[in-house]
Amino acid sequence: MKKITNQIMLITYADSMGSNLKELYDILDEYFEGAIGGVHILPFYPSSGDRGFAVINYDIVDPAFGDWEDIRRFSEKYYLMADFMINHASIRSAEFQDYMKNGDASRYKEMFIHWNEFWPNGEPTEEEMEALYRRKLHGPYKEFTRDDGKVVKIWNTFFEEQVDIDPWSPVTQEYYERNLGRIADYVPLIRFDAFAYASKKPGTSCFFVEPEVWDVLDIGMKPLRERGTEMLPEIHENYQIQLKMAERGHWVYDFALPMLMLHGLMTGRTDRLIHWMKICPRKQFTTLDTHDGIGVVDVAGLLTDEEIDLVRDRVNQITADLQQYIKMPPGIVKMSGAKARQYQLMSTYYSALGGDDDAYLLARVVQLYAPGIPQVYYVGLLAGENDVESLKQLGEPRSVNRHNYTREEIEKRLKLPMIQKLLEIMRFRNTYPAFDGEIEIREQPSNEWLVITWRKQPYRTTLCANFKTKTFMITYVDEDGREHTLE
Repeated sequence: MKKITNQIMLITYADSMGSNLKELYDILDEYFEGAIGGVHILPFYPSSGDRGFAVINYDIVDPAFGDWEDIRRFSEKYYLMADFMINHASIRSAEFQDYMKNGDASRYKEMFIHWNEFWPNGEPTEEEMEALYRRKLHGPYKEFTRDDGKVVKIWNTFFEEQVDIDPWSPVTQEYYERNLGRIADYVPLIRFDAFAYASKKPGTSCFFVEPEVWDVLDIGMKPLRERGTEMLPEIHENYQIQLKMAERGHWVYDFALPMLMLHGLMTGRTDRLIHWMKICPRKQFTTLDTHDGIGVVDVAGLLTDEEIDLVRDRVNQITADLQQYIKMPPGIVKMSGAKARQYQLMSTYYSALGGDDDAYLLARVVQLYAPGIPQVYYVGLLAGENDVESLKQLGEPRSVNRHNYTREEIEKRLKLPMIQKLLEIMRFRNTYPAFDGEIEIREQPSNEWLVITWRKQPYRTTLCANFKTKTFMITYVDEDGREHTLE
């Protein structure tokens, strides 16, 4: 099993580049050699929904994708990341089905969070409900009828096929130990999905509640520490939460970068981006796009409300024609009495930039030079446009950014000069020693410029980027001190 290295990580579903894990491996081997050092394979277990995130069980790889031997094969060539849903499980899981069948006699009863038992008065007060950070306008629960005829309300933060689980319950902790231990045999890094929602306490937002959230982290980390496995918490919220996690030495996501980059490219200004790069964590994975939308809430305080609105309105204008096909509720977040606000922008990153090749390539190159290890989503790797047909078929807004590529489609995208240039720079990023050294981000007399230098003697590379003209230049020094330009 390969350990985490400072090389670009691809984010992909098992069936998004080819139809299964074997085809994915062959495609990466044939077309992307040297450009990819790690792979985050999105949930590859049997699942009942949410494209893999309603996990039925972690015992096997979904037979439609392959088996554990395919994962092991990946782990020998790439450093891998896999998902664990620390906050929820599928309603089709053996544990939940046992509870539905056996009711109060089920050993798994306490694994699930009963809405009426959670609140001191049986139901939340108006103030308690208003305090909740929630992803639905109504209460985050769902009613189920057990086999004994009793109707129970179970906490349900996200989708219909998922129920939340109680991390403090001994039976949940057994569930964590069993499943995390198995996954850790294959990967050096496990992503705790929806981590901040697992810290629930009456009278609070039930989202990243301190100090309880650190107890949840300790519980989840116990099986990993025993095996030397690291953890990346998935938290889409204000950037200050990432700073808190980083202060404790954990890996974090740079979920602020996508909106800051869009703002810079839409306005020609780099000051907001430069400010963030100077203060952001260094032990982080950077993103521009993921399997979800482009996060809006992460940049509050780094961009003003007006600047956020500018980016949001431009992307929403680009995707305005798609709204008629959306059959699911919009991505919103509601917290602490505030009005509901847009949580994510539903678009591929390439389409969010209006299909502008120069702007897109510049965004990717800046990401490759930013502090941290770059993650590149498979749609972004191919500069994919919004998948309108998938949206029409599914009505799920995130499907615009989840197109499944055949080998023929991949070959066609790879002929584009912009993609070829991107892959060349990715290979440089993965092999040039200076990226393991020190970074310098210099203030510029003009807001349109961004200059980033990486140094590790005797190596040095500098990116000079102009956000108004959407042009850039990369220079580097070889081991003999000769300076070159990456053409």
